Amino acid sequence: MKKVLPEQPVGVFDSGVGGLTIAREILRQLPAETIIYYGDTAHVPYGSKTIEQLNIYAQAIVEFLIKQGVKAIVDACNTTSAVALPYLKQKYNLPIIGVIEPGVKEALAVTRQGRIGVIATEATVASGVHERLLKSLSPGVRVYLQACPRLVPLVEAGIIEGEEARTAVTEYVAPLVKEGIDTLILGCTHYPFLAPLIQEVTGPEVVLVDPAASTVRELAAILREQGGLRSFHGSKSHTFYVSGPTETFRNTAQKLVGWPELRSVQQVKLVD
Repeated sequence: MKKVLPEQPVGVFDSGVGGLTIAREILRQLPAETIIYYGDTAHVPYGSKTIEQLNIYAQAIVEFLIKQGVKAIVDACNTTSAVALPYLKQKYNLPIIGVIEPGVKEALAVTRQGRIGVIATEATVASGVHERLLKSLSPGVRVYLQACPRLVPLVEAGIIEGEEARTAVTEYVAPLVKEGIDTLILGCTHYPFLAPLIQEVTGPEVVLVDPAASTVRELAAILREQGGLRSFHGSKSHTFYVSGPTETFRNTAQKLVGWPELRSVQQVKLVD
């Protein structure tokens, strides 16, 4: 593994604004770190893409982030974490962290009855990665999967409350509640922006698992082990890139997280 330096930035990528939930958690847990974010908004949503397309997108983004000098990369997209992460880890000589395994381990730690629901994109559900990993770690667990194709477009449009969002969330989550789940993995980094509505549907007795916190704890442990954890604030601000129009991303992201740096988001298209 290539040596990392504390002053290098951390790369984060996603299909759109969803990975901002991971970036937000990095700033909460590791406030001294600098982030370079890439949102592949020209190709969002990823859930309906083929495995070949997802591998092409993920590889291009990782290579772009490496050229920006990042010391580690968080694949903040569950869909590419499900299908492309093993290849990325094998190909590139720096830490690349996905969001699926940390969330699975947290769900197993908090479930009371071993009845775990997973909401995710179509491609993530089709991969079966959550169920395989959950059952490999806890063979007796019951897993209930639900693809939610309408949720990512809603979040990308900044629609995280109101009747349209509530109707979509209810359509996907209510059947899992009827199955008696006690834990629900938010298997897409867009979904935490809908967490209040999701919790309304599940009721307070169902624990929502947002993999962001456990993913960033894993990032911190890796950086600490390699001597790459930054302990002081630098002068460099965070940088945001998108493959699609900047205004759409900027407006939605400002509404969701409101960081000043988002005003200068830059468009860089890597793959047609």
